[in-house]
Amino acid sequence: MPVATHTATIVSRSRGAASAANRPPAISAKPDGIREYFSTDLGTIYHGDSLQVLERHIRPSSVDLIMTSPPFALVRKKKYGNVDSGQYLEWFRPFGQAFRRALKDTGSLVIDIGGAWIPGQPTRSLYHYELLIMLCKEFGLHLAQDFFWWNPSKLPTPAEWVTVRRIRVKDAVNCVWWLSPTPWPKASNRRVLAPYSDAMKGLLKNGYKAKLRPSGHDISGKFAIDNGAAIPPNLIAIPNTESNSYYLRYCAEHGLSPHPARFPAALPEYFIRMLTDPGDLVVDPFGGSCVTGEVAERLRRRWVCSEIVEEYVHAAKGRFPVLHTDQPALFPGSFPEAKGIGASYRISHPAALWNDSEDVSLPDEGGRARISRRAKKE
Repeated sequence: MPVATHTATIVSRSRGAASAANRPPAISAKPDGIREYFSTDLGTIYHGDSLQVLERHIRPSSVDLIMTSPPFALVRKKKYGNVDSGQYLEWFRPFGQAFRRALKDTGSLVIDIGGAWIPGQPTRSLYHYELLIMLCKEFGLHLAQDFFWWNPSKLPTPAEWVTVRRIRVKDAVNCVWWLSPTPWPKASNRRVLAPYSDAMKGLLKNGYKAKLRPSGHDISGKFAIDNGAAIPPNLIAIPNTESNSYYLRYCAEHGLSPHPARFPAALPEYFIRMLTDPGDLVVDPFGGSCVTGEVAERLRRRWVCSEIVEEYVHAAKGRFPVLHTDQPALFPGSFPEAKGIGASYRISHPAALWNDSEDVSLPDEGGRARISRRAKKE
């Protein structure tokens, strides 16, 4: 069915801190159990099983972009639900079929997915790489490009291996797979250009001598042409530090729990800008707090989000302050939380603090035995 264009009644299950006035009357679900929880002129949030939403409420070959972050195969179970790595492919396979059915031939599937550690040992699961291979081999999708989202604000985890035994470094990068039914999905990197670095600005100002680099690359004189901005790399640096957004204030005021695994708005914005045009259809089947829907709304794309946990769906209303008469209109335009953020984040050179001191020998057993605090001091 086409994307709904009417404003639906908000259906909620408020928690204890919310007053009765914040509990709108429920509406009956459709025969398939799916409820249109919330709508704007451009999009709809559905409450219910996302597979049913994809199969019964999205027309085949109608979606320009599926932008989503499914539950990761984490060691610790989360409130929103996650599957063990050993069961992940079997769990995801029906979604792969539904994604392939929904996508246009020129559309894109972008999956933000974090890695996982094998329980009880400091080694990594391969589940997200196996997922990528399955999507390509079984469903005929093409890997247009792999991206890596670096979260500079990520805490040093997993603590056992990083801060206690000190045998690994902190895990701060998610894989982002960009796939498509065709090797030629519609896209333009001109939509996501980055500011020139100081070094590049100096090169443009002072000139550059064309020459063959030691790597064998032949740098021509065209390299010194000022195009106004730089083509970004496939490393995306975005801190996940949302702390005072309207969404969080809305959750606090209504006694609702914010979704615990929200990606920053700049991540879906990057791909929505690069891979879709205004009026295109963007879908997030694992909607969570509906960040993807908020971004799509601001950028004037049609959108559909679905989420199975009702409290998260109700809280997602806080993503749309323009629909509240007591809030200023924010659509379209840049995100308020993005103001003041620097043009880039810098990673220190690996040797920045190295010295010749190697007083402490590496543990022969690879850190298997935990060292007591007294032994560390000694």
